[in-house]
Amino acid sequence: MINFRYHVVSLTAVFLALAIGLVVGTAALNGPVADSLKENVNALRKDNQQMRQSVNSLQKELDMEEDFAAEMAQTVLPGKLTGRRVLVLDLPSGREHTDGVRKMLELAGANVTGRIDLQDKFINPDSNNNLLELAVTAARPNSAPTSGLPGNGHGVETSSALLASVLLDRAQGNPPVSDADRRAVLSAYSNAGYLSTENKVTGAAEAVVLVTGQPYVDKDSAKKDESVVKVGEQFDRTGAIVVGGNGSAGGNVVAVVRGDPVLSQTISTVDNANTVQGQLVTALALVQQLTEKKAGQYGVGDNAAALLPKLPQ
Repeated sequence: MINFRYHVVSLTAVFLALAIGLVVGTAALNGPVADSLKENVNALRKDNQQMRQSVNSLQKELDMEEDFAAEMAQTVLPGKLTGRRVLVLDLPSGREHTDGVRKMLELAGANVTGRIDLQDKFINPDSNNNLLELAVTAARPNSAPTSGLPGNGHGVETSSALLASVLLDRAQGNPPVSDADRRAVLSAYSNAGYLSTENKVTGAAEAVVLVTGQPYVDKDSAKKDESVVKVGEQFDRTGAIVVGGNGSAGGNVVAVVRGDPVLSQTISTVDNANTVQGQLVTALALVQQLTEKKAGQYGVGDNAAALLPKLPQ
């Protein structure tokens, strides 16, 4: 009969054998395995260092290109927009690039009549009915009678038409908008949280630069992207317009304009206005719009005709 002592001796022998096996195996494999792991770690460290150097080199190259564009702007732009009245209009998706665009316009000599920051609330589908009502109540007798506004029930389109009518030059035959009416319309939309103005708008403009960005990605993205296009369409009906964007993919306004055979004939787009180069090109595209009455699609993205417009000497 097998007793308890036999079990203890058997288990001890098993564990002793395992221990001896581990020691012998480790001794036999420790050298080759450790050397191989060490070589892999060194190779990965070297690759990582090379990649870091490559990234630093590319960043330095990009910074130099930005500096070059800024230097070129000092040579190319002065005097190109002297005396031209330009409105700067932006959306939250492109707001961080607005100052750069405005700087280039002012370097070209443009008289920036004002900067209007449209808020997300303006293009939110939930605001549609309120925008329609506000367009009716904010319209002034000498600015934009409600009978002249779009009547298709699209709040952004209707309100954009009203804003364009008081911010840009009126068509021949229509009385000019008074400063009081302009302030009243802007105050109505500002008080309702649909827009904000950096400073007082000094008068009507003859052209507008719309600064925007990537397409929206939330559940209402399709409707919001459509609304941004409506903004551009309505301001295009009243004056020359250049859209400075970030990218040309998806449903952002740059992509939509370039894919539309009608809009692309009157609206200029720049798909890299998030860079100094693109901000310079945005100003040049506006020069082309005002001097040649010609639209163009510029930048580095899809369907861009060229990096920048070719202006006459």
